[in-house]
Amino acid sequence: MTANGRMPTLYIPHGGGPSFFMEEGLGPKGAWDAQANYLRGLAASLGRRPKAVLAISAHWEERRATVNVQAKPSLLFDYYGFPDYTYRLTYPASGDPALAHRVRELLTAAGIDTGEETERGFDHGVFIPFMLIYPEADIPIVELSLVQGLDAATHLKIGQALAPLRDEGVLIVGSGMSYHNLRAMMSGEPGADAASEKFDAWLAETLESPDLKARESRLLDWAAAPGGRASHPRPEHLIPLHVAVGAAGADRGKRTYSDRLMGKMQSGFRFG
Repeated sequence: MTANGRMPTLYIPHGGGPSFFMEEGLGPKGAWDAQANYLRGLAASLGRRPKAVLAISAHWEERRATVNVQAKPSLLFDYYGFPDYTYRLTYPASGDPALAHRVRELLTAAGIDTGEETERGFDHGVFIPFMLIYPEADIPIVELSLVQGLDAATHLKIGQALAPLRDEGVLIVGSGMSYHNLRAMMSGEPGADAASEKFDAWLAETLESPDLKARESRLLDWAAAPGGRASHPRPEHLIPLHVAVGAAGADRGKRTYSDRLMGKMQSGFRFG
């Protein structure tokens, strides 16, 4: 919580599928421990409990900004090839139809086309990290989709429209991965570690800049950053960051998590 009672915004890593809850583990032993510990510590780091969470996940794209309006969303097990027990995980957090309506109201006022979802469950970009952040599942969560095309400017604008929620007790969370080139990660592709380091350094420099205009300008042109495209061949895991940054306004970022995962740098950020 900021000094004026405003909630911060976050950009968090959500792991690889059900990585935090696997008996055998995904990758080398202990590879996900630091990320899991970071997520477990997030609730205490905020200073107070939010009234609700608005989560923007890398794993949901729609033609227009679409809000899950359900009171009791199910879970969508949208990962493949994992052990059977990982498809029996539970996370019974409620939705918040009133917040969903408020989200649509703010977006519509900003000239952003919106839709509503009444059947889709929380995808793993939401329920997996929040099983660690709020394990009691006692904070309502509303999920907002990305917009197809993954345009950086569009998602900054979405975040800017949602900024008033921070003064209404809502925690806005972009859920993705700051490095997401699975082929390079799994194959040990030469040069991939260096590319991740360059992009991670650029990202921290960009987000921690006190110059709002420069920060947004650089994020609009993220693909030209050192290691940008090598770290994100497709940007769905990066674009939730743009929503968090847009909602942050003048609040500069602070890197609150940094670790090397299978040789590649991963980071998490807080704004405000």
